[in-house]
Amino acid sequence: MSETDTESSRLEVRLAANAEEIAAAQALRYRIFYDEMGAKPTAEMAARGSDFDDFDDICDHLLVLDPARGSGGRAVVGTYRLIRREVGEANGRFYTAGEYDISKILAKGGKFMELGRSCVDIDYRTGTTMQVMWAGIANYVWDHGIELMFGCASLPGTDPSQLATQLSYLHHFHLAPDDIRPRALPELYVDMNLAAKDSLNPRRALASLPPLVKGYLRLGGFVGDGAVIDHQFNTTDVCVMVKTELVTAKYAKHYDRTARDVMAPS
Repeated sequence: MSETDTESSRLEVRLAANAEEIAAAQALRYRIFYDEMGAKPTAEMAARGSDFDDFDDICDHLLVLDPARGSGGRAVVGTYRLIRREVGEANGRFYTAGEYDISKILAKGGKFMELGRSCVDIDYRTGTTMQVMWAGIANYVWDHGIELMFGCASLPGTDPSQLATQLSYLHHFHLAPDDIRPRALPELYVDMNLAAKDSLNPRRALASLPPLVKGYLRLGGFVGDGAVIDHQFNTTDVCVMVKTELVTAKYAKHYDRTARDVMAPS
């Protein structure tokens, strides 16, 4: 058995079962987003060493665990936050709605879920870990009949001119269909059309995107209209959507190629 096979067989994926495991996921998020990536915590977050908000109380916390590290929260090495439509609507809002007008998604009907706060421990950023995580997401999608996934994904930095190639590529080649296309809120809207389509090298532009964004696109994902600067997290956000009919058994291969450095605070 290869080292990758051994790692894959050791890792587990499931929803958080108790408050200790949720706290461990929040602590992992803090280490990555604030300690590693330089996001700006509130005083309470810094005191607790924890990334948290109101959405943590209503979401499902998907966890990747390595039992070799111990039991309970000590085993958490990866996390994703999942909010199904009925849960978000009962709560009155979605995280993404703080940056994007998602009224077209809401009006479309059907079952959808919001994804966010994705991160993986620095020692576990391998394709194998993401295969395990996405196996968990795929099972969740199938169990709940989810038809569309969406959420904010992050590009590093807050200067759009430094991201002109990436943003323009997403705008010209991966814009969502109009009937489900989110649009950045007017007061936050940053134009993504910063370079002419014929000036871009699509292959190079794709290669320059963060691994998580590349993974979404290789699953057939789309992006919304406009980017948003997130000064707290020192990122530029785009709204990404994936129709789950496109999430097939091949998803693991997509992520095996792209998930070497996976982080996305939004």
